[in-house]
Amino acid sequence: MQDGRSGTDGWGIDLGYHATNGEWHETPDATRDAIRAAMGGSAEERRAPEGPPVWTVPAGWGGDLSDPCRLRLEDGTELGVVQGLPADLPIGRHRLIPVDGGPTTLLLVRPRTCHRPQGMRRSALAVQAYASRSRASWGIGDLRDLRLLGGWLRQHGIDHLALSPLHAPSPGDHPQPSPYYPSSRRNLNPLHIAIEEVPGAAQDERVRALGDEARALLGDRRIDRTTVWSAKRQALELLFDRMGTAARRELEEFRAERGDDLERWAIFCTISEEHPGTWRDWPTELRHPDGAAVARYAAAHSEQVRFHCWLQHMADRQLAALVDVAPIVTDLAVGVDPGGADAWIDQDLLALDARVGAPPDDFAAGGQDWGLPPSIPHRMREDGYETFARTIRAALRHGAGIRIDHVLGLFRLFWIPPEGSATDGAYVRYPADDLLTVLAIESERAGAFVIGEDLGTVEEGVRDDLAQIGVLSTRLVYFEGAPPSQWPSNVGGAVTTHDLPTIAGTWTGADAELRAEAGLSNDGTDSLRQSLARIVGDGEHDVSEVIIGAHRALAASPVDLAIANLDDVLCLPERPNMPGTTDEWPNWSIAHPDPIDDLIAGPPPPSLEAIRRTDR
Repeated sequence: MQDGRSGTDGWGIDLGYHATNGEWHETPDATRDAIRAAMGGSAEERRAPEGPPVWTVPAGWGGDLSDPCRLRLEDGTELGVVQGLPADLPIGRHRLIPVDGGPTTLLLVRPRTCHRPQGMRRSALAVQAYASRSRASWGIGDLRDLRLLGGWLRQHGIDHLALSPLHAPSPGDHPQPSPYYPSSRRNLNPLHIAIEEVPGAAQDERVRALGDEARALLGDRRIDRTTVWSAKRQALELLFDRMGTAARRELEEFRAERGDDLERWAIFCTISEEHPGTWRDWPTELRHPDGAAVARYAAAHSEQVRFHCWLQHMADRQLAALVDVAPIVTDLAVGVDPGGADAWIDQDLLALDARVGAPPDDFAAGGQDWGLPPSIPHRMREDGYETFARTIRAALRHGAGIRIDHVLGLFRLFWIPPEGSATDGAYVRYPADDLLTVLAIESERAGAFVIGEDLGTVEEGVRDDLAQIGVLSTRLVYFEGAPPSQWPSNVGGAVTTHDLPTIAGTWTGADAELRAEAGLSNDGTDSLRQSLARIVGDGEHDVSEVIIGAHRALAASPVDLAIANLDDVLCLPERPNMPGTTDEWPNWSIAHPDPIDDLIAGPPPPSLEAIRRTDR
């Protein structure tokens, strides 16, 4: 919705926005000044720095250049001086350097779309990685448990395992429970390492004793990450010390392959052990990763740096073993912890004192503050989108597909200024065409499809842009008036998500009771139940009938990816996350009531079979 008052200033800050009720909210001058300052600008600067020129061409385009340029490929290969672009130029982010001087142009050679398997029509089981525990688990779901689950669902005709983010939380004794508030989106959470599958574990009595203690945690559905990590950390340190020559050689090969993303993460973890808390409180000389003092610190603590690299090696190896059994869909969080590793590494690209969120609406009268620092648009361009590309690449390292949380952030993000609240925020524009092109490049290279979480208020034209570049839209039974049979094909379709009630929670009223206990209202509960009734029909239905009916409707629909949540397959009433709560609800910490050993040993539940695509 646009009118004469809408538009954007020279810093990409929208002049205002329309609320969900259609009311126009103008951006106050004070908000604009604060956001511009957070980007590094002054009141006298009317426009953000332009950064390097960007030129996007389709793969196979062999047109002439207006002036001769040196052509440098993304991998550093020099092709010499060219008068035109070679028709066989690979997709990627290349550089055109004018022979006679002038700014270097970032040349984006894009595929036609993101990767899309032909005749897709697939199914996926969405799983919260921490919640699916076996009897061998050390109190939390691990990569071995997920491999068992993945093998089971593949045996029963389900194509993909769709995982909650496996991003690394900030190091320390008390791991952050939310997978959407990571320290690093380019490294893995060592909590999910299956200790028994680390070389040497079976031969170490001390490790076995720690495992016996940790498995005692399985009696409690609430996951105690602090105790789990204490046990796993002790075991991993013991096993690291036993590592032999061949294993060390493999580790060094892994370090060479992963490069700076791994090394800087390991250095961050090592410094954090001596200086816990946010990196902005560290000694001044350690606050920037490029500082000489950081290099000296890493050299002086090289074995500890190696340990943290090894943790990533073990997690990566176990994730690769999972992928050998079941293709996975990974999940990319929208941002990072401002006190964490990626914020330390990427600090020159971030507005560290601003936060990302959402404006006030019918569901959150005060708006939402997610506590994540936004990237500064013009600095992303100055970076040649290198950091954005590496983040996508890391998420796709083992993925057959990727879900991008809040994909609308590639177009605009709601910035909350320093010292302000969500009621003071404004939308900031991003170079969507460039970002979508980089996303398509990385998707095609990895051979992985892309799903965009595009729920909520979506500007006109955004879904068309996403569809044109080959990003699947997200559709939920809860929010769509039309039945799944009328949905388009370029969709990842589901009933619900981790932030919404399970089917059982909605149909039985259990979620409304839990929300009331947490002090939250239940506005909208009736409409969610009605959305299910439109599929299964009015009248009394057992909750299992409702779950099966909803899954069958998704499986028979035109959507490319039909998604069932394991919580629904298990008919659980509790949702993983209850937005608007902290201590009132154990967000991201509720394990499934029974070990997955029991699930995979018996016949598949009808609710799982119902999501299988049988008409391919």
